[in-house]
Amino acid sequence: MRAPLGNFDNARPAPESLELLPQPVADAVRGWQGDIPAGQLVFVDTDPAIADTAAFVEHYGPELADSSANCVVVAGKRGGESTLAACLVLSRTRVDVNGAVRRQLGARKASFAPMDTAVGETGMEYGGITPIGLPGTWPLLVDSAVIDTEWVLIGSGRRRGKLIVPGKVFAGLPGAVVLEGLGI
Repeated sequence: MRAPLGNFDNARPAPESLELLPQPVADAVRGWQGDIPAGQLVFVDTDPAIADTAAFVEHYGPELADSSANCVVVAGKRGGESTLAACLVLSRTRVDVNGAVRRQLGARKASFAPMDTAVGETGMEYGGITPIGLPGTWPLLVDSAVIDTEWVLIGSGRRRGKLIVPGKVFAGLPGAVVLEGLGI
């Protein structure tokens, strides 16, 4: 199989790569019910030593600079209560935590969740967190630019490996809320 973007030596449908995915991601792929068939979710093997965006794009293909998205875990706080959520934005932008995220969560304060919390609550590796397989009770805030991107490269739940999926998939994930201006 050839990946829909990038120069990857090893690409295959995600349902054929379950053993390479952390449990929550594998479970989500196994039980996939999206409008796009699970076979269109592509797993590509990547070198974790060059996971940083600049080195990754240089090695795997310049078109990835415009097609990569980052998923980050945030915490919104109000009145002693904390709400965890995930945000998905194109990698050339950053999450508007103090504006769009805070307003959407109805929080008085919002910030990136501590690494221990993000890893512990998702069951994924730091630097590889993906929107596929997140806890079902979490809001998933998705920048509209991600939805409008034909193919999007995201984490696989581990630092080794990525997923390439059609951008419109993200609007149908559990808890998804599509927002204009989430990525600034």
